[in-house]
Amino acid sequence: MLRVDELPHGALRALALFFGLVWGSFLNVVIHRVPRDESVVKPGSRCPACGKPIAWWNNIPVFSWLFMLGKARCCGVKVSVRYPLVEALGGAASIAVLELTVFAMPEASVIRATCIYLTNFAVILALIAAAFIDFEWMYIPDSVTIGGTILGIATSSFRGMSIVSAVIAAAAGFLITYIPFVFLYRMARGRPGMGLGDAKLLMMAGAFFGVFGVLWALLAGAIQGTLAALVLWLVRGKIQIPDAVKEELAELRKAAAEGDEEAKEALAEDPLADDEDADAGLARMAFGPFLAMAFIEMMLFHDFILEYAHGIFFM
Repeated sequence: MLRVDELPHGALRALALFFGLVWGSFLNVVIHRVPRDESVVKPGSRCPACGKPIAWWNNIPVFSWLFMLGKARCCGVKVSVRYPLVEALGGAASIAVLELTVFAMPEASVIRATCIYLTNFAVILALIAAAFIDFEWMYIPDSVTIGGTILGIATSSFRGMSIVSAVIAAAAGFLITYIPFVFLYRMARGRPGMGLGDAKLLMMAGAFFGVFGVLWALLAGAIQGTLAALVLWLVRGKIQIPDAVKEELAELRKAAAEGDEEAKEALAEDPLADDEDADAGLARMAFGPFLAMAFIEMMLFHDFILEYAHGIFFM
């Protein structure tokens, strides 16, 4: 059976880069449409400003944005730098998975290596999408966390884990966040202290990397989140919830004032609707992107992180 070390590595790198850029372009569709409850399949790519279809030659990952100087050809509106950034991240993720997982097992069969590559790459793409959605909307889609948890359990043998241990670690990852920040906080203040997205993301980390993966995601995510918050505070002088969330809360409050019971329920369950925290000057910042970053770090540098942790605790 054909092995990884028998393949032309240069050609694989070129193919992986192209593959990653294309999926990075699709990721922009996911990030834009999923929070708006729109289909990611139909219609085809359209300008977010004027709604005109985008021709394929104006939709070449990274290059089109650079060539058109960051503006839409159809209406001239400024196109967010997020679009080429996400496309570039897709290409970088694909190359990273190839180099750090596939090429790291030269004697593995091509079939096994391909399965591992596709699994890891799909998970990283999902985490990138979740991070950008959480930054803008402060929620993480269940399709990422629950779907990712199922995938992690189903592919546990790829990482030397049993299905039982993956299930137990996933449950631990969920409960370690749910009990203090949702259940106990609700008992104390009448509403959850955070959404369930972060708890489900830790559940997914447990399914992939066991209890250590959960602890790593929490620790590394907290450190990176704190540093990012500090930088944001120094640059802007304050941390505010995103505009998209403000608009959504304003609509809910308006509907609730008009007697909409579903809107009242949604506000009662939304930790971001806590006016007391806003009055006290307490800022809320999405934690999911930093959990996702820590998750990706564990996926790409798993052996190094384990060796480093072992050296610290068992030196």
